[in-house]
Amino acid sequence: MHQEHQGDDVATDVDNAFEVERKGIDWITDEERHGTPSRLFWPWFAANASFFTVAYGVFVVGLGLSPWQGALAVVVGLGLAYPVVGAVALAGMRGGAPTMALSRAAFGVCGNRLPTLFVYVSLLGWETVSVAIGALAVRTVLARVDEGLATTPMVAAGFGLTVVLVIVVGIYGYNLILRVQKYITFAVMATTVVYFVLIVPSLDFTKTSAGGGLALFAGGVSLVIANGIGWTAGGADYSRYLPRTSKPGAVAAWTAVGAGSAPLLLMLFGVLLTAGDPALAAATAADPVGAFAAALPTWFLVPFLLATMLSVVAGAVFNLYSSGLTLQALGVRLPRWAAVAVDGVVMVIGGAYLVFVAPSFFAPLQAFLILIGVVTAGWSSVFVVDMFLFRRKGYAPEELFDPRGVHGRYNVAGVVSLVVAVVVGWGLVTSHDPYLQPLLGYLLTDAARAGSIGAANIGVVVAFLVGGLLYAGLSKAFQR
Repeated sequence: MHQEHQGDDVATDVDNAFEVERKGIDWITDEERHGTPSRLFWPWFAANASFFTVAYGVFVVGLGLSPWQGALAVVVGLGLAYPVVGAVALAGMRGGAPTMALSRAAFGVCGNRLPTLFVYVSLLGWETVSVAIGALAVRTVLARVDEGLATTPMVAAGFGLTVVLVIVVGIYGYNLILRVQKYITFAVMATTVVYFVLIVPSLDFTKTSAGGGLALFAGGVSLVIANGIGWTAGGADYSRYLPRTSKPGAVAAWTAVGAGSAPLLLMLFGVLLTAGDPALAAATAADPVGAFAAALPTWFLVPFLLATMLSVVAGAVFNLYSSGLTLQALGVRLPRWAAVAVDGVVMVIGGAYLVFVAPSFFAPLQAFLILIGVVTAGWSSVFVVDMFLFRRKGYAPEELFDPRGVHGRYNVAGVVSLVVAVVVGWGLVTSHDPYLQPLLGYLLTDAARAGSIGAANIGVVVAFLVGGLLYAGLSKAFQR
């Protein structure tokens, strides 16, 4: 047994959804592997099937794009981002370990702590955003039903119920997640269809916007890519139990299609809503899900709220599960379930801040997405290039946990490529956050920062390209 086994000696019965999963970043042996690639569709679809995903379509058009430009930006951004998630899932099937354990092959056992730390912060951020969105929706919907219900204790109760569900499912782990995500998908999508039927007839499509230039279009694409690329950190976590005999194309395809099809439908729906109700963009910036309840009939508010809370649970559980594994990959010696519990506490604190303290929701969200999106883009490109160049035959289990092994303590090519990609990427993005604004966009002129080029935040895409290309070149130079 390798030196980083996370303190659980009892073998996991991975077929029992109601038994706490014991496996952490441990290698999944051939005897423990089961299932088919198609089972990856439902959990990935459910993780993205929420009205927050609809809000992304609103945000894209809100940058200043016409509906047609916004729709094209969604299609292009998703088409570029989710195949990368599928590629990372392929690494999970080949490697039998979570994403951030496999990442050691590209960065070295100790060098991997740098990207792992950023990925960990990213996952914590996403799960925090998810539960905060649920609480904000509770407040808005309750106010629609009766102003007297939208009190702090009621919102706190909704917030508390959401986080308890997320933490419990996350602690039980892999098989319970796969089981509940399927049913959440059905419930959320059925509600979305009813919402569509109720709202679309009331929209006014006679007002058209002129749209923006190429830079703003690139900004819309970058925003969508930042959303999709954020899921790469969990790409291998859900495919690592698949048999090594699974078809590689099927593993990548079921993951990419499952993860990308819900955003495609829902973001385009958001674009459509914004085209018919331009004022929706401002309302969504303040309350990314609750804003969609404004035009609903009273009888549909409770089903809408329940579906929203379920979708929040689906997305947050996905990130919480991966963040627990990532905390272990950082070197924290806790069982997987305990690591999830620790992250759950952080999620509660962060979510409470966003809901009850922060003056604005969209401003810190946008700042977080851009800052972390650059790092995740740079890391994921290095990871994928390393997999295709050097891991076609799979990963060596013990080498991922031994600093004296073939991967060494540091892989200079990986670490340098990531650092350069992040430095370049951060220099090409901007933020409205007063604390981050002075630290970003340093490669742009003042005019560019204030104009459409600054708003485009092309640093996410540039970081991905720089990281992968530089790693391919440096790896050959260092004769990997």
